[in-house]
Amino acid sequence: MNKKDVLEAYISRVEFPNKGIIEIGDYKVTVKNALPGQKVRAVVNKKRKNRIEARLLEVLEKAPTEILGACEVFGLCGGCLYQSLPYDEQLKLKVEQVQNLLKPLGIVDRYEGIISSPEIYEYRNKMEYSFGNAYIDGPLALGLHKRGSMYDIVNATECKIIHDDFNKVVQATLDLFTELDLPFYHKRTHEGYLRYLVVRRGVRSSQLQINLVTSSQLEPNLQLYVDKLRALDLDHEIKGIIHTITDQLSDAVKVDDMRILYGEEHIDESLLGLNFKISPFSFFQTNTLGAEKLYEVVRDYVGETKDKVIFDLYSGTGTITQMLAPVAKKTVGVEIVKEAVEAAKVNAKLNGLSNCEFIAGDVLTVIDELTDKPDTIVLDPPRDGIHPKAMPKIIDFGVDNIVYVSCKPTSLARDLALLMDAGYEVVKWSMVDMFPHTIHVETIVRLYRSNH
Repeated sequence: MNKKDVLEAYISRVEFPNKGIIEIGDYKVTVKNALPGQKVRAVVNKKRKNRIEARLLEVLEKAPTEILGACEVFGLCGGCLYQSLPYDEQLKLKVEQVQNLLKPLGIVDRYEGIISSPEIYEYRNKMEYSFGNAYIDGPLALGLHKRGSMYDIVNATECKIIHDDFNKVVQATLDLFTELDLPFYHKRTHEGYLRYLVVRRGVRSSQLQINLVTSSQLEPNLQLYVDKLRALDLDHEIKGIIHTITDQLSDAVKVDDMRILYGEEHIDESLLGLNFKISPFSFFQTNTLGAEKLYEVVRDYVGETKDKVIFDLYSGTGTITQMLAPVAKKTVGVEIVKEAVEAAKVNAKLNGLSNCEFIAGDVLTVIDELTDKPDTIVLDPPRDGIHPKAMPKIIDFGVDNIVYVSCKPTSLARDLALLMDAGYEVVKWSMVDMFPHTIHVETIVRLYRSNH
């Protein structure tokens, strides 16, 4: 089997995150974005010893369990790979992938199950859209990246995993800026104006936050935009319309200037009886009702908290820190994003919590400065997991209990192996599906070490 060879075969299984596997003799062929049971046609584009990668050309036969995807751009958009599977089949696939990754650790027998998302459509409370075009010199588009493309944008005015108010805002935004003939920001030339649109909602407050992100290269009359949005017939109240200006070359939005065009900077949300003010760039779980399921598991896994000090490392806006504070002696949250830490302090005050401390900084360096001795540590790191240099420092705290919350099971498997080598035992683990129709899932693990 050589590069540019075309093969037709059935996908036997899918490995995390989206690697369809074809086994031919001693060869293992990886085909991204395929589903188990599909017969596909693919062309070999990489070959290294027994490892072969092929690019999907066509699905010749659907999987026996496949259904019609609900979204009109399913297959074009790079988001909802599993939308053509019934929801129970999606859950089975996610469980199988995570179990296969954790099987070498010998902990599959401690698996407690997967909790489904309370809603499988309209569940996202935040969406970031990109301005661009669907093809070179095409009309303005506003939506999500085309699967496999860094530049092509698929219009997302009928997306099914967000509330329809988002779709109305996107359509109105696209209509107005097309009419005004405003150019989008080109990543290659760094010329243009329109960059992103970020829409958030408070599920319980029924509030919308709309954040238009542009370069500083033009100064159009954005009052027209405010008027257009406020005239929409929406189920939610528009709490704030914000204009963020950034001339950074990278895709990461680093704020050069932020202006409130209408209303307020924050929206309100509540979670497990706690109240939160969410600013434009604060981290907050994107599935509000699913987050409650997740944090209920975390609370159960943390266990007894009375008179104990709990560290919440990678704390974001401090949801877990605050959730555990009422039943603990003290909770300490560490987060690298300064704005998230400031939001956490505001929210803790809002909730009347005086035994929370929030520290801004990288866990790797802040750990050396912490003076409290923790009894329990909660780890909820970003996708890449725990920094290799931070792991020994976390282990050196010598706590009996660690609860690890992971959004990427490959990182989790690596970090669990290190913790187990240090004497920790996995007591139990479970999963919460926060992202229906996508490849992602949350995994929660409780670890215990009795011998120091």
